[in-house]
Amino acid sequence: MRSLCLFLLTCSAVVPSAAAQTHSLHLPDMPLAGAITLLADQTDTVIIAEAADLDGLSSKSLSGDMYVEEALTALLSGTSLSVSQDANGVWIVRRQQPESSTSERPAYGLRAIRRSQRPTQTIDLPRTYDTVIVTGSRSGLEAWESLSPVDVLTQTDLAAPVSDDLADVLAGIMPSFFVQRRPLSDGAVFVRPYSLRNLSADHTLIMVNGKRRHRSAMLNAGGSQSPDLSKIPTNAIQRVEILRDGASAQYGSDAIAGVINIITRDDTLVEGFAQSSQYYEGDGIQKRIGLGGGARELEGGFRLSLDYSDAAPTSRARQRLDAVQYLEEHPDAAIANPVQKWGQPEREDFRALLVADQNTDFGQIYTLLSASWGQGVSDFNWRSPATPSVYVSSSTFGNWSLIDLYPNGFTPQFGQEENDRAAIFGLKGALASGLSYDISAAYGENQIDYFLYNTINASMGPDSPTQFDAGGLRQQEFNLNADFQTQLDTSLFFSRPINLAFGLESRLERYTIAEGEPASYEIGPGAADGLTSGSNGFPGYTLDQAKTYDQSNWAAYVDAETRPDENVQLGVALRLEEFDTFGSTLNGKLSYRKDLLEGFALRTTVSTGFKAPTPAQLFSERTSQGVAPDTLDVFTNGRFSPIGPVGEILSGRGGVDISALKPETSVNLSAGLVFRPMDRMMASLDIYQTDVRDRIFTSEFYTLEPNERARLAALGVPGGESITEVGFFQNSFDTRTSGVDLVMDYDAQLAAGDLTLGLSFNYNNTYVLNSSFVQNPSRVDRFERLYPRFSTHASAEFRRGTWSFDARLKWIGPWVDFTDQNADLIQEFGSEVFVDVSVSAELSDNFTVRFGVENLFNQYPDEAVLEVSKGLIYSRNAPYDTDGGQYYVRLTSRF
Repeated sequence: MRSLCLFLLTCSAVVPSAAAQTHSLHLPDMPLAGAITLLADQTDTVIIAEAADLDGLSSKSLSGDMYVEEALTALLSGTSLSVSQDANGVWIVRRQQPESSTSERPAYGLRAIRRSQRPTQTIDLPRTYDTVIVTGSRSGLEAWESLSPVDVLTQTDLAAPVSDDLADVLAGIMPSFFVQRRPLSDGAVFVRPYSLRNLSADHTLIMVNGKRRHRSAMLNAGGSQSPDLSKIPTNAIQRVEILRDGASAQYGSDAIAGVINIITRDDTLVEGFAQSSQYYEGDGIQKRIGLGGGARELEGGFRLSLDYSDAAPTSRARQRLDAVQYLEEHPDAAIANPVQKWGQPEREDFRALLVADQNTDFGQIYTLLSASWGQGVSDFNWRSPATPSVYVSSSTFGNWSLIDLYPNGFTPQFGQEENDRAAIFGLKGALASGLSYDISAAYGENQIDYFLYNTINASMGPDSPTQFDAGGLRQQEFNLNADFQTQLDTSLFFSRPINLAFGLESRLERYTIAEGEPASYEIGPGAADGLTSGSNGFPGYTLDQAKTYDQSNWAAYVDAETRPDENVQLGVALRLEEFDTFGSTLNGKLSYRKDLLEGFALRTTVSTGFKAPTPAQLFSERTSQGVAPDTLDVFTNGRFSPIGPVGEILSGRGGVDISALKPETSVNLSAGLVFRPMDRMMASLDIYQTDVRDRIFTSEFYTLEPNERARLAALGVPGGESITEVGFFQNSFDTRTSGVDLVMDYDAQLAAGDLTLGLSFNYNNTYVLNSSFVQNPSRVDRFERLYPRFSTHASAEFRRGTWSFDARLKWIGPWVDFTDQNADLIQEFGSEVFVDVSVSAELSDNFTVRFGVENLFNQYPDEAVLEVSKGLIYSRNAPYDTDGGQYYVRLTSRF
C-alpha cells in the first residue's frame, strides 16, 4: 500500500508527550498535504496519511497556540478525513470508515513506526519536491510550488559521495556547482574555492537554519572570501536547500548566484558510522568516524553530531626537470622521486554541531553551537641547489652556505591549523494576533594559523631557524536579527491573505591579521647579496601588517507573497542596507507564478543584488613566493590594499589608477516551467541571466622598477627589496552569465522494489562585458571558461528488501586554463565522464554496510602544459578530482 509520511522529525518514543502541550502555530493557506507537513515540522510530531487521500485538498490559514489534535481537526474540517492517535503517539489521517469496518482496519503505519530505527526505509517519506522549503519563500511552500528554482538534497543524497567536505558532496550532486583542488596554492589547498553557476564563491550566500554563516578568514582565488563548507559535519544535516536565483533583496549581500541553506537534524536517533577509503593508486587513505544522537522531553530537546576524519596525502606528479638534471650531475644524491607532491594535502579534522530548543511561556528558546578543528600539511615547490635566490654565496656569512644545511635542495612543508566556531541563540513564537517572531543573535569566528618547516630564511644565513610560525588570519562576525511574519486579510482583492514578512538586521564584520614570529619575515644581512628574506615559501605576516579592520552595517527588509487567485502566485521583496564603508544600497525582487494546467506552471523572477567588499578585501595585504616554470627561480609577489601607500606609489605611474573598492551589483532574470507529466514524476526547466557589474578581482600585476622596490623596502614591506610584482583587489570588470537548468525526478515500483531516477543538466555561458583586458583574448577566455560550459548528472537507485544499489554518472564539459604564467595562452581540456557505484546491505535492524567506488573507470583529465617543468601532470585548477578512482566501505549503526 503506497503511502506518504508527511514528516518524521523525532523518534516515536517521544511523540506521545507532544500531544500534551500547546504549540505556537503559523500555517498559511496552502495544499492540505503541505499544511500537515508544516504542522508536523512546527510541533515535532509524526503524522502519516495516504497520499491519495490528500490529493486536491486545500486548507485555510491557522495561527495561534493549539494542541496537535486541535490543529489537525481544524485543518481537516470540511473534508471526509478524520484523525486518530495510535498507542505510540503517531497521528493517523484517513478517510472516515463505516463503524463495521473500522475495527477491522489496522492502524496504518503502526508496525513501521513502533521501534523502527530506519524510518526512511520502512515508511515512504515525502519526495524532495514535496518537501516544505524555508529558502526563497517565508510562507512555507512545497518545493515544487516555489516561485524560484529550489533543489532539496536529502540525507540519502548527502551520504552518497565519499568525501567529508560538504563542498565536494555538493559538487558530486549539483551540476552547476564546482570545487577546485588547488594543490600547492598556499592556503587555497585547505580552503578550496567553489562556484555556483560559474560565479565567484562569495556570490553564493551560505546559511545554516536560515541564519547567515560566517566567512572563512582565507581570501581565495581572485579575492573571493566565502564560508568554509568543510567545517560543517555532514552527519548533522537533515537536508540542504539550494536556491538557484538571486536573493539579495531577501537575504542581503552575497546572494547573487543563489543561496545554500543547510537545515540541521534535531531528531533523537542515535547513529554512528565508520568509513575507510583509498585511491586506486594506493594513496590518499582516509579514515572517518561519526556519531550523533540526542534526547527530547515534553518541553524541548537536543541533538549532538560529531565527525572525525584523518586523510593521507595523494601525489600525481613526475620528477621535476631540474631534479632530473641534478641527479644526472650528482647520481649519488639522496632526493625523493618526485621531490614534491602534486595532490591533496595530509589532513586531520574534527567537527561538532549541537542544536537544542526549550519551550517556555513566552516562546521557544533555541540554540546552535558548532566547533571544528583541523590541521593539514602540503608540499611546496622544491628548491634546487642551483636556485640563486636561495643558494647564492654571501660574504656576510663567511664560509657558511645553505649547502651545509640542505646539500640536495629542500621542499618546504606548508601547513595550517584552523579553528572554527559559531553560536546562535534565539527566541521564536507567535502572538495571539497571528504575528510570529524570531529574534536571534549569532557569532562566528574562523581562525587560521600558518606554519612551515624544512625551510629557511635565507637572508639570515646560519642564524635562521628551519621551522616558522608565520602568523595567521581571523574572521569574526556578529549578527543581530529580528524577523516577523503575519498574514494580512485582503479578501476584497485576493482569494487568499498576503503572507507578510519583515525584519531588521545588524552586522559587524571584523578581520584581523596576526603577526608571525620575527624570523618569518625578518630581512637578514644576506638580503644585500640577493638572498630572499622571510620564511622561504611563505613569508610571515609582519608587525606592520598585523592589524584589525572592521565593517558594520544594518538592514531592513519586507517580503510579501500572495495569491490573487487560485492559479497565480505573486512575490515582492525590498531590502535597504547601510554600510559604514561605502554607503547604502537598495535591492528588490519580483516573482510571478501561474498554474497554466493541472501539474503545469510558469514561474519567473527579476531582481537586483549586490556583494559588499569585505574588510579583508578592502584593507589586508600579503606577500607570497613562487617558482617560475620557465627559469625555476624563486620570485616574490605582493598584493596590497588599494587605499594604502603602495597603491599611491603605483598610481604615480601614467595611466595607472588604483581605486578604493565599491560593491559589486547585479541584475538577475529567470523564467521557467514546472510540470508533473505523470504520477511520481516532477520536472523543471529554467533559463536565467545574471549581469554582475564591478566584479572584485585581483588586478593585473605590475612589475616594479628598482626605485619603486626601494620605496617598498623603506616602508618596511616584508621582502620589499626582492618583490618583483605587485597587485591589488579592484572592481575589475563586468560579466554576463546566462544558462539553462533542467531537473527531472521519477519514482516507480519495479520488480517488487523501489526505483528512483534523477537527471539534472546545466548549460552555462559567461561573457566579459567590460574590462581593461578585453583586448587580451587569452585572459578573457580564462574568466569566461574557467568552469565547464555544461554538466550533466544522472542517478539511479534501486531498493529491494534489505539491499540497495546506487549508480551515478557525471558528464562534465570542456573548460580552459592558462598555458603560461602571464596568461598569454590558454589550454582547452576536454569533457569527462565519471561513474560512481555502490551497494548497501542491511545486516540487521541496527547495522548497514555499504561498498562503493567513485570514478569507477579511473578517468583522468588531459595532461596540463603549464608547470610541466615542476612535475605537474594535471591542472591545479581542474573543477573535479584529478586523483583517479577510489573505493570505500562504510558501516552505519542505528539504535
